[in-house]
Amino acid sequence: MSNHEGARALGAAQVEAFVEKGFVKIEGAFPRAVADAARALLWKDTGCVPEDPSTWTEPVIRLGMYSYGPFVEAANTGVLRSAFDTLVGPGRWLPCMSMGTFPVRFPSPDDPGDAGWHVDASFGLESPDFFEWRTNVSSKGRALLMLFLFSDVGENDAPTRIRVGSHVDVARTLAPAGDAGLSLRELVNGGCFDRAADREIAFATGEAGTVYVCHPFLVHAAQAHRGTRARFLAQPPLLPAAPFRLDGPRDEAPVEAAIRRALRT
Repeated sequence: MSNHEGARALGAAQVEAFVEKGFVKIEGAFPRAVADAARALLWKDTGCVPEDPSTWTEPVIRLGMYSYGPFVEAANTGVLRSAFDTLVGPGRWLPCMSMGTFPVRFPSPDDPGDAGWHVDASFGLESPDFFEWRTNVSSKGRALLMLFLFSDVGENDAPTRIRVGSHVDVARTLAPAGDAGLSLRELVNGGCFDRAADREIAFATGEAGTVYVCHPFLVHAAQAHRGTRARFLAQPPLLPAAPFRLDGPRDEAPVEAAIRRALRT
């Protein structure tokens, strides 16, 4: 058994940081060798040559769903399973069997066109209009947001931007809408993301194999790539096995506790 398959637990300080800040960074969440194997497959699908930047002609290339080999292995290490149990609760999440879409970002002076602040919607996804996708105060359909780094990512390599503590603003905005929740368009037009504008910005940097485990309400954004190497990152959801219990027992999981705390203050 490798150390990546061990049940390294999140400490109390990390759990509290997740509740207060909305995310926790887990270094070495999956092996670098797994990241390397996945990245080799992704490079082939980009149609670009890794050693020839002249072939990197677009600021971002979006690749399809990846649900095999190193991608599934990366999402199901003992380290991550332990984190999911700690933050969501044992038996209350479904194993992540797909990495979803990969936005592969390349150094470019051009606007990538997808760098607005947002939260990832979690239901109503059958609508062809992305802005009509919805989320609600109990985070129907999503237990966690996750950022998987499949390449080394420095501050110039288009790291995802995170509004620290912004999950609090989103929870308070969603609460009056009840189970129906709000669409992304309603969140934008209602100024939800503007209310988080004064919050500190963190950058999802780290070595390949790092995972940022985030509250589903965390406001985040892409950005232009000003570095010299391609950036490979996946952003799959962790799906819930059961709905969150915001009015349930007081021994709630941290992901629920963060919402309750936001609504109490």
